Amino acid sequence: MSESSAGENIPTLNEHLATLRNIMANLRTPITGCLWDLQQNFKTIAPYTIEEAYEVADAIARNNMPELRDELGDLLLQVVYHARIAEESGHFDLTDVIRSICDKMVRRHPHVFGDAVIDTAQQQVRSWETIKASERKTSNIASSALDGVAIALPALMRAQKIQARAARVGFDWPDLDGCVDKLKEEINEAEEAVARHNADDVAEEVGDLLFAAVNVARKAGVDAEAVLRQGTDKFERRFKAMEEKAKIKHEIFSELGLEAQEAFWQSVKLLENK
Repeated sequence: MSESSAGENIPTLNEHLATLRNIMANLRTPITGCLWDLQQNFKTIAPYTIEEAYEVADAIARNNMPELRDELGDLLLQVVYHARIAEESGHFDLTDVIRSICDKMVRRHPHVFGDAVIDTAQQQVRSWETIKASERKTSNIASSALDGVAIALPALMRAQKIQARAARVGFDWPDLDGCVDKLKEEINEAEEAVARHNADDVAEEVGDLLFAAVNVARKAGVDAEAVLRQGTDKFERRFKAMEEKAKIKHEIFSELGLEAQEAFWQSVKLLENK
């Protein structure tokens, strides 16, 4: 067999995609398909879609390429799944999904597929957002600068996107100092709510406090979702290190007083900072 004829037997990308689409069609075929798959709809599958996206992010964070390959496959399956359900209802199919994203990517990159000139990544971001805003106006779907930010996003991510949308139409602090002052104000209001022992007020003020903290992150050019994840990971790492230190000293961490636990915490911090 020649090298060229051997290559001809290798399935193409289109063939692999067609195979995956056919697998899903078989799973959703009445009587002969999978009973569980036949019972699913957009709403029941959506949580799995979100979960798969997080598992992709987790594989990337751990730099695990074999897992990333598998998780991307799981995420692709979710796209095919939703497209199949839509096709069964006569709304659209997988081809329409692919065509739509191809058209969108070409439209939103006029400097690559057209004559526009964009010199920096910052200019590209502004161009992208301008084109998106124009698309929303043309579609007559959105009537507010804040429309189109998905409700199902993680709360920190959604807050930062909402704030960025408001900033694009001029509703923003002129500098970072204004955001920091607002954060301090919200801390004071949260303290006052706690002093009043009013649970509803506390909940509202803490919500305002978190929103203000996200605004500081946004204005500083920091991804609030990412840095909170980093902060949580740091706390987890230090907490486990404290438990290990206690175990080495034959002590049960949970039975120690707060002062002794704090001493372990400071020692762990000291070791990390060396």
